[in-house]
Amino acid sequence: MANLKEIRRRIGSVKGTQKITRAMRMVAAAKLRKAQEATENFRSYADLMSSVLAEVASGASKKDHPLLERREPKRSLVLVISSDRGLCGGFNSNLNRLVTDHVATADPEPELAIIGKKSHAYFKRRTVTIHHTYSDIYDGPGFDAAARVARELSSAFAQGEVDRIDLAFNEMISLASQKPVVKQLLPIAPPIQVEEKEDVLGPVGFIFDPRRKELLGQLLPRYVEVEIYRALLESLAAEHAARMIAMETATNNAQDMIESLTLVYNRARQGAITNELLDIVGGAEALND
Repeated sequence: MANLKEIRRRIGSVKGTQKITRAMRMVAAAKLRKAQEATENFRSYADLMSSVLAEVASGASKKDHPLLERREPKRSLVLVISSDRGLCGGFNSNLNRLVTDHVATADPEPELAIIGKKSHAYFKRRTVTIHHTYSDIYDGPGFDAAARVARELSSAFAQGEVDRIDLAFNEMISLASQKPVVKQLLPIAPPIQVEEKEDVLGPVGFIFDPRRKELLGQLLPRYVEVEIYRALLESLAAEHAARMIAMETATNNAQDMIESLTLVYNRARQGAITNELLDIVGGAEALND
């Protein structure tokens, strides 16, 4: 039978861990609300950007802007957006597995540009070429940080250093579901123009002023910035959701462990009392004899 003091120590240790996981769940829930609000607010802007680009880029070609140029991929790149911190379930591991499978099946084998310490730590131990690691994005994950990454990648593509750039991140489907995805970023495939009725996206049938080529020169680089920032916001919201659920599960598991250890403690205590009683009875009988 386990020592009573040792069992009490284990129960106290699990209770301490449970307090930490419960607090982390509350923090993740608060951050998730802010991240969801930011994602929803930016989504309207991103959707309108796609609507405008679909109209302006309709029928455009590589002559209108270098970011539209499609060429035989001789060198490709994947921008991976992971997290800096762990304790968020399979958030990072699922993304890393997807990127690993993508790298293994892609031709040519792409290099990686990484946002987030978790993916960097994972891929630096593997036979994958890491082109660049962005280590300061989460210091202030605003639009300026995303725009800086977008300018570097757009410049590399326009100058012919890479022929294709994909974006890998966790897309938030719902509170309980985060899906890792890989999407093409460059060359830009203009969004499909859809006939729309009167809605929040505004009118269709834009009149271009200035000319289409000049508009594309402003819209396409901004579109890349918007897509990277949208992915960053989606990834942050998905990370907080994954961490909240992971900490809730850990809290529940700790409670189950506390109940199990308490049962073991009570049994051990009952056994100890029974042994003491048997010793007393045995001693009394010995005296009577």
